[in-house]
Amino acid sequence: MDTLYHQTNKLIQQTQQSFQALEQNSGNVQEIEADIQEKINAITSNCEKLDVYLYKVPFDQRPNAKMRCDQLKYDARHLQAALVASRQKRARREAAISEREQLLNRRFAPNPDLTTINIDYALQHQNSLQNSNRGVDEMLHTGVNALESLRSQRLTLKGAHRRIMDMANTLGLSNHTMRLIEKRAGEDKYILMLGIVITVLVIIFIIVYFT
Repeated sequence: MDTLYHQTNKLIQQTQQSFQALEQNSGNVQEIEADIQEKINAITSNCEKLDVYLYKVPFDQRPNAKMRCDQLKYDARHLQAALVASRQKRARREAAISEREQLLNRRFAPNPDLTTINIDYALQHQNSLQNSNRGVDEMLHTGVNALESLRSQRLTLKGAHRRIMDMANTLGLSNHTMRLIEKRAGEDKYILMLGIVITVLVIIFIIVYFT
């Protein structure tokens, strides 16, 4: 594991030197980038192997070995990000050079049609803005009317709710009165039946007494 670690660490140092050559533009840039990518791939492969060897290390030495492996992984990710940034920088530089060359090689010819002020377009643009403002005003007016309508409906609903509550209170009072009347009618019925029974008994008593 130590041998593989030192080999990987040496690859990282060589990759960093390749980055210095890349910044100095010494040689073919694309070949240097390809060489850097190949070294980064080798570093990543070695890190995967070190992860496997890590479990074969004695337990007391494992934390230190894991820390060194993690450092190699961090360096590999850093190198990969630096390579991507370098490629993007080169692409932007090449695009700028290409655009500059196209601009220098372009031939300009006078074109009266392009220098003519298009008044009709300006008027059309202004009319479009006015129509847009008018449409916004109409939308605001419609919204105000809808809001007033909702307020009117709210007042109407509040009045209807008040009338319903009054009717409910009135019906509640009427129901109470009807219950009292029904109760009184029941009591009168019992009194009538009791009076009839007493009268019949008195008549029977008189008939039996005088006969």
